[in-house]
Amino acid sequence: MRAEPAPSAETIVEVQNLEKHFGAFKAVAGISFAVRRGEIFGFLGPNGAGKSTTIRMLCGLLAPTAGTGRVAGFDIVRQAEQIKTRIGYMSQKFSLYDELTVEENIDFYSGIYRVPKAKKAERKAWVLEMAGLAAHRRSRTSVLSGGWKQRLALGCAVLHEPPILFLDEPTSGVDPNSRRQFWDLIYDLAGRGVTVFVTTHYMEESEYCDRLGIIYRGELIALGPPRELKTRHMSEAVLEIECARPNDAMGLIERLPAVKEVALFGKGLHAVASDAIAAETAIRAALAAANLALTRLERIVPTLEDVFVSLCAARSAGQPNAAGAQTEVSR
Repeated sequence: MRAEPAPSAETIVEVQNLEKHFGAFKAVAGISFAVRRGEIFGFLGPNGAGKSTTIRMLCGLLAPTAGTGRVAGFDIVRQAEQIKTRIGYMSQKFSLYDELTVEENIDFYSGIYRVPKAKKAERKAWVLEMAGLAAHRRSRTSVLSGGWKQRLALGCAVLHEPPILFLDEPTSGVDPNSRRQFWDLIYDLAGRGVTVFVTTHYMEESEYCDRLGIIYRGELIALGPPRELKTRHMSEAVLEIECARPNDAMGLIERLPAVKEVALFGKGLHAVASDAIAAETAIRAALAAANLALTRLERIVPTLEDVFVSLCAARSAGQPNAAGAQTEVSR
């Protein structure tokens, strides 16, 4: 685990009641949060939740409908051009030029970001070393794997040494090993003082963040360190179930009064209940009556996915979460 920035660290991104409407549709519905310098701050949510729209507003690429925000001290409405000089941005679709070599892409982005001529060679060498691409510097970008393209895109985004890096679904479509290697690079940048704001829908990636905001249908429904989200926002018991024909079992279990909700989890099921003993008794009886062999049933520590599913289900049902929407767990 890396050391988190101190609670007293400077606020470098601040948002108050930010909204973005597209006609009658509210893509972002009044969210508020702050990000500290040197922090890895994550936005977790399903596709269409408002993650990318929020990042585009923070980067000065999209004007908000309502609310306020500041990035690196600049107003996101009135000073969008100044913000662009202080940030690095990497979208989920790589903005590299496939017909150029690795080295030519770096040279091109050095010009785009106006890297001083005296520093271009030094910054190019740093990117090639950081991304592990020195041996591929003359390779055409089109022949690189997704993982290598991802590293090159990250390197190009930080050529001008921005204090803030926005990563919008940066590892989408990349294999798990490449994702972990990419996060090693993010840790290295954060260790150098770079603030990283990353959106993701991968649960395991969310665990790597210092703090995490869960966004659902344009609303920020929980906010805090991942480990504390799992304790404060999950007061119910979580039961892990391994049995024959889990799809059929889920249909039976979700109708039990003692079970609040149940979902497929890997090769088994996770069931949420207020009373673990009553739920366990009911589940065993239901599976036995249906001749569905039970191989394992035990209470477990909630995962971040359990918390996410529970919070989203509660919001869909119109219920506030236990600690209230947009609650900061701890600073």
